[in-house]
Amino acid sequence: MRRSTRRRPTGARRATFAAVALMLGGGGLVAVNVYASATESGSGSDSVQQPNQSGSGQLPASGTVTIDCPDVGQKLTDVPAAAKSQVDTELATLDKQITEAYARLAATRQAQANDGDYVQNDILGPLKDKRTEVIGRIKADYQQVGDSAPDTIDGLATCTAMPADPAPTPSGGQSDNGQKSGGRQNNGQQNNGNQVTGGPAAADFVDITKVAPNVPAKPRPIGDASTGTFTTQCGANENGNHNTDNVIVAPGVANGAHHLHDYVGNQKVNAFSSNDTFLQGGTSCQNKNDLSSYYWPVVRVQDGTQDFDQNSDGGGKEGNVGKILVAKQAQIEYVGSPTGKVVAMPQFLRIITGDAKAFTNGPGNANAHWSCTGFENKVQLTDKYPICPQGSDVVRTFAFQSCWDGQNIDSANHRTHVAFADAAGNCAGGFKAIPQLTMRLVYSVPRPTIQNDQVKNAYAVDGFPEQLHKPITDHDDFISVMTGNLMNQVVDCINSGRDCGDGAGEQPQETPSPSPDASSGGSAGDDPGDSGGEQSAQPPATSPGTAPSAGGDGVGGGDHADASPKASVSPKASVSPKASATPKTYATSSAAGSDAAVQPQTGADDEPSSEADDGTQTPAAGGDAPSAGSQTEPQAVTGGLAETGTNLWPAAAGTVLMILGLLFLLRTRRRF
Repeated sequence: MRRSTRRRPTGARRATFAAVALMLGGGGLVAVNVYASATESGSGSDSVQQPNQSGSGQLPASGTVTIDCPDVGQKLTDVPAAAKSQVDTELATLDKQITEAYARLAATRQAQANDGDYVQNDILGPLKDKRTEVIGRIKADYQQVGDSAPDTIDGLATCTAMPADPAPTPSGGQSDNGQKSGGRQNNGQQNNGNQVTGGPAAADFVDITKVAPNVPAKPRPIGDASTGTFTTQCGANENGNHNTDNVIVAPGVANGAHHLHDYVGNQKVNAFSSNDTFLQGGTSCQNKNDLSSYYWPVVRVQDGTQDFDQNSDGGGKEGNVGKILVAKQAQIEYVGSPTGKVVAMPQFLRIITGDAKAFTNGPGNANAHWSCTGFENKVQLTDKYPICPQGSDVVRTFAFQSCWDGQNIDSANHRTHVAFADAAGNCAGGFKAIPQLTMRLVYSVPRPTIQNDQVKNAYAVDGFPEQLHKPITDHDDFISVMTGNLMNQVVDCINSGRDCGDGAGEQPQETPSPSPDASSGGSAGDDPGDSGGEQSAQPPATSPGTAPSAGGDGVGGGDHADASPKASVSPKASVSPKASATPKTYATSSAAGSDAAVQPQTGADDEPSSEADDGTQTPAAGGDAPSAGSQTEPQAVTGGLAETGTNLWPAAAGTVLMILGLLFLLRTRRRF
C-alpha cells in the first residue's frame, strides 16, 4: 500500500504551535520566578540593605544591625567634683570603644554571615572586656577621692546585638528578649548615593500629609503668668563654625561627640574651652552681650556629595557623610511660664535637650521634633523624618528644660539640675522657672524618594555611628553666657509680657499649607491650622504641644498662613529625666519612642503610596495606626500579602498559560 502523504490541515498545525508556545512561555515564567526566589535573601527585615565587604548589600545571617550598650554616664548622677575630670575622660573612652566596635560590625558582614557566633565572640565579647576595665577605673576614680561609685554600674559592661526588627513593646519598655524597644522600626543601614552609611532607612521617613494631627492645645496662662518673649538673632552658622567636640559631655576630649555640630553665638567653643574662654570668645549674635553657645548636630543630604570632613573623625570615617546643609532660618527665642514669673538663669548654665543615644537608650530623654512649614501646628514627629510636599521646608524645633534646681550650673549626668515643667507648666520639687530657650531651624531639603524599600536623597542628622542616624536622636546643646545685665533684661521682658530683642515682632513668615494639588497625595486636605477637635480626639503618646507665640494658640482656628511659625511642643511629665511619656501641653517636649499618631488619614485618598507633582513616589503610613511606642513598619509596604503577591504572580501566570496551552492542544487533537 502506498503511504498516505496527506498533510494535516494548516489550521491544525497553527493551533498545535500556538498551544506549544503557550506551554513553553508559561514554563519559562515559572522557571524564572523559581530562580529569582531562590536567589533572594528573603523579605521584610531580611531584605534591608546592609553595608558589607563583599558589596552584596544584604543583611547578614546574624540579623544584627547595630550595638546596644547601657549608658553608664546616665547612671552617674553624683560624681565628686575632684573626680569629675577623670570620670568624664573614662566615659568618653566608653563612647570611643562603642564606635570602634560598631565599625568592626559594619566591616565584617560576610564573616557574620558565615559564622552565627561571630558577633558575640569577636565583637561583643571583647567589647565587654574593655568596658569592664573602664568601669573599674571609674570606680577607682571615686575611691581616690574617698567616695564610692554606685554599684549599679557593675552590670553595665555587657552590650547586646540589636536585631533588625525587635518585637514591638510599649514605648521605652522591655520586649520578651529583654531589649528596650525605644520605638525602633526596621533598622536597616543602606547605601545612599554610593556611600555606605549607617542609615537612615526607608522606615525612618513618612509623608507628612499622611500623618494624623497630633498637636494638642497649650494651657491658657493663669494668675501671674510670664507671657513675654525675648529674641536673639545669631545667624545659622553661615561662616561654617564646626567641630566634633562636646565641651559639656566630654570636656578635654577631642572628637568627644563623634559627629559634627553647627555653632552659633559664642565663637570659641571646643572640647578645651573654659568659662574664661567663653567670656572672650566673641559672638555671632547681633546683641554682642549674648556670648551664649548654641550648638546642634548638622543635617546632611546623602546624595553622594563629599563634604570637607569626608575623611575625618566624626565625619565620613564614622558614617556621617553627605552634603552639610545650612539652615535658611535659625530662630532663637526665650519664653516664659504659663503659671508664674521666671528667674534669671545663672551664668554658665549648661543644658542638653534630647538624647543623642535615644535609639539605643530608649525614648526617656528624647526631645526631637520634626515637621514641615505649613504643618508645624498640626503635626510634630519624634522618630520620623518628614517628607514635605512641594513648597514646604523641613523644620527642626527644640524646647529646652524650663525648670532649674536653683543651685547647680550642671550635673554629673547633665540632666538632673534642670527639668521639664509638668502638664500645667509648673516646676515641681522646689525647682524654679527660668526663661525657656526655644529654637526653630528651617532647611531647604531635596525631597527624599522611596523606591523598592530604599530611600534616595535621604537627609539625616549627624550622630554617634551606632545610632544609625535615627531622627529620635536629634538633640541640642546650650551654655548660657550673657554679659552687661542682658539676662536680667531677658527676665524683665518676659515677666512684663513684652516682646523684646533683635527683630522682635518680625517673625519669619511660615509657608502656607500647600493645597491638595501641591502635596504628595493631598490627603491632608484641610489647612493644617484648621484641626480643632480632630486633635483633641487623637491625643498622641508622643504628645507634642505648643510653644508660646504672639500669634494665637498654635492649634486650630484661623488661617494657618498667619499662624506663628514656632513649632508646637509639650513638656515631660515631671522633673525626673526618665519621666513617662504622657500627653503634655506647654512649651517643652514629651519623651517618645514612636510617633503614635503616624497613621493614614481616613478617606478616599488613603493609598499605600502617593505621587508628588514630580512623579516621585513617597511612602504612606499604611495599615492601622501603631500604638504608642510600637514598632512602626516601613512606609513602603514590605512583607505580608502585598509582597507575597508581587513575588508569586509570575509563577501563577506561567501556570495558567501552561494549563491553557495543554487544553488548547487536547482540543486541537480532537478536532483534527
